[in-house]
Amino acid sequence: MRKIIVLAVMLGTMVLAQSSDAKSLDDILKEKGVISDDEYKEAQKSKPVDYKPGKGITLTTSDQKFQTTIGGALQIRYTYLDNENPASTDDSEFRIRNAKLWTTGYAYSKDFTYNFQVNFAGTNSTKFLEYAYLNYKFVDEAQILVGENKVPFNRGWLSPFSALEFIDRSIASDTFRPGYDIGVMPWGKVKKGMFNYNAGIYGGVGQNTLRTTDKAAYVARATFNPLGDMSYNEGDIDNSPKPLLSIGANYWYDTLRATRTGTTTTLETNNLNLLWLNNNLSVFTQTEDLNIDQYGFDAAFKWRGFFAQAEYLDGRAVGNNSSTVLHAYGFYGQAGYFIIPQKLEAALRYSYVDPNRNRSNNLHTETEVGISYFFYKHNLKIQGDYTDIQDESSAGDGDRIRIQAQIVF
Repeated sequence: MRKIIVLAVMLGTMVLAQSSDAKSLDDILKEKGVISDDEYKEAQKSKPVDYKPGKGITLTTSDQKFQTTIGGALQIRYTYLDNENPASTDDSEFRIRNAKLWTTGYAYSKDFTYNFQVNFAGTNSTKFLEYAYLNYKFVDEAQILVGENKVPFNRGWLSPFSALEFIDRSIASDTFRPGYDIGVMPWGKVKKGMFNYNAGIYGGVGQNTLRTTDKAAYVARATFNPLGDMSYNEGDIDNSPKPLLSIGANYWYDTLRATRTGTTTTLETNNLNLLWLNNNLSVFTQTEDLNIDQYGFDAAFKWRGFFAQAEYLDGRAVGNNSSTVLHAYGFYGQAGYFIIPQKLEAALRYSYVDPNRNRSNNLHTETEVGISYFFYKHNLKIQGDYTDIQDESSAGDGDRIRIQAQIVF
């Protein structure tokens, strides 16, 4: 515990650092009223090469028919876990959490866009490619995306990795997220984002993995933003002058083959991130198809530096022959406030997961407090959090502290 206190003091020292925001000449001229909004937009369009912190380097052809932006992000993290289980050792770990490079843009028409993103962190080669998709916008209300992207289920999962209020997503979000997958997704924004929808058909076997059966996964998500469109970014870094509210619901369905060999049950894929299912396959004692569905409800609110978000998630897998049922659910709630507007934020989160409601002594809860200091919004920030872990499984309880530095360029 003494080590945790020392690390907490280190974190407090680090977040007291100061920095100034750099602005382009065009930004300064616009702020001072030297140029109008239309002149500012025209100046941005006319640049064949442009750079904006956090958005990357943008290359545009003279006829403006082609544009590409190259950017990236790096997250470096230290984690210390004080494990309260006498049979387990404490953990001290430095790691590259994310090292991403991406290119986005449009070709032939500004309505025909693309996104390609890779992550150099990690050792699993099947997780290297994250985004690889094309999108065509007929109108804002009707668009279609094809390729690999985030499956639109679970608000916490849809929040950008670089715009989280804590160092990582909640355990509930991680337990029920399908992850990345390949498919086709009609989607749109109605009434300038007051109502948003997604409806997708995916391979259903996970990131960079091809299906070998005639099954597929289906997903639908809808959000209602009565006060105006609200992004999935966590926290209120922009100190929103008017309140914003988002209410969402989603559903996901898939069928996967479970194979029983001796006393071990395996799925036809290991690239789905459904931890509640992957960690409890032993309840299915014969080879059969599993009909799997998940649903969830969420809400988020932000105003003048305050941000709150909550989500309930539920999953069920049923054996097609045995009728064996695995039922799991989880939820989380979090809130944060900028003590120093746009610079220093403090946050609190509670997350709960029951991965198998038919089994006792397997509940997992986490209570977290976090602090973030923003040098240049999410583009350059340092974060730290402390977590009290209560896990009734073999993993046991523990105290965890994490510190992470992030740059988006």
